[in-house]
Parts: sequence; C-alpha cells; structure tokens
Amino acid sequence: MALFNVLDWLQSLPEPALIASTGAIALGESIIGIGFFIPGQAALLIASATVNSVPEFLILWAVVTVGALLGNVIGFELGRRVGPTLRESKLIRKHGAAGWDKADALLQKHGRWALFVGRLIPVGLVQSVVPAVVGATHMNYRTFLPPVAAGAACSTALPLLVGVGVAAGLKNADNLMLVILGGLLLVVVAIIVIRKRRKDARAKKSAMTTAPSGPGEGPDLEPSA
Repeated sequence: MALFNVLDWLQSLPEPALIASTGAIALGESIIGIGFFIPGQAALLIASATVNSVPEFLILWAVVTVGALLGNVIGFELGRRVGPTLRESKLIRKHGAAGWDKADALLQKHGRWALFVGRLIPVGLVQSVVPAVVGATHMNYRTFLPPVAAGAACSTALPLLVGVGVAAGLKNADNLMLVILGGLLLVVVAIIVIRKRRKDARAKKSAMTTAPSGPGEGPDLEPSA
C-alpha cells in the first residue's frame, strides 16, 4: 500500500480505530526494518488534528507512546539475540546501513542516552535502529528502559503538539499559542536532560581515567545478567 493510500485510509477511520491504528503505526515505525517504510510522523500529525480535548490528546499520546516503546523493545531484543551480524543482513545493508552507523556513533557519544537522542531524530532510519544497536551490546533492561521510555514520550508528543496546534490555530489563535508554548517547554526540558546527562558522563569518564576499572565495566553500557 502506497504512502498516500495509508494516510488516506487513516483519515477515513472513526476516532477509536484511528487512535488504535496510529498506535500500531507508531509500533511499526519503531521496529528495525519495518520502520524504514512506515509514515509514522505523518500519521501522528493526521491523528492529532482530530483531537478536541485534553483527555483525547492524553489518550492518543499514551497509545502512540506505548506503541513506540514496544517497537523499540522488539528492536532491542533483536539486537540482543542476533548481535552485530544484524548489521550485515540484506535488509539493513540495503536500507539501513547509514542509520546503523549513525546509531553506533550516537551510542559511542552518548552511551545509553543515545536511546533518548535517537528517538528525537525524526527519521525511522535512526529511530528504529538505535535500540537494536544498543541491544547488540547486551545492555540490561534496567539500563535500557528509562531513556527509551523518555525518548518515546517526547518524540511522540512533539508531532502531536504540532498537529493539535495547527488544528487549533484554524479555530482559535490563543489555543495555538498555548500549544506552541507547551511544545517549546517540552523541547527545553529535553535539551536540559540531555546536557545534564552528557555532563555527568564526562565527569564519570574523567573519574575513570584516574582509577582502574574491572573487565567489561563502563559508565553506561551495563551487560545483562
């Protein structure tokens, strides 16, 4: 089914089916391989344009966040089970090699918080690949879940807020400004979190250079039990 056919079909659905389908699209977009072909951001914009109240927005946000998180968990499990050889699979070499290499660079730079940063990059080639790359390091779930959950919540909120803002702006300029301010606040919070984490990582790395570390230890990449 072509991209525009998917979006047209999504627009034609009643609200409950629209929310469920958008959650399914968010899940698919977040799975390595499938995410290369799913119009996730466009689907979120379309779904958010139908929101008429705060409860409706929160329900939609919760559904797509859970979908995105589950998709990333699936990718993480694939990385844990298949490992770096996933990079050499036919599908990844053809469609996701650049995304894999970018995800690996993010991992080297940000540690586990590459999961958060990667989710904020609105391209499936990076969003869906980072969890698999991290999974290949055999990180445990206790380390994996906090940054990926925060990233899923923020990355789904931003396009939803844009869609709600555009729809509200057609009706009421005050509502548009309120939504835009809320979106900007969310972005600022995300930037502050990233900067703090990077500062903490640098401080931890600096401390490690003055003390020996045991085999397999690292500041962010914790092996699974």
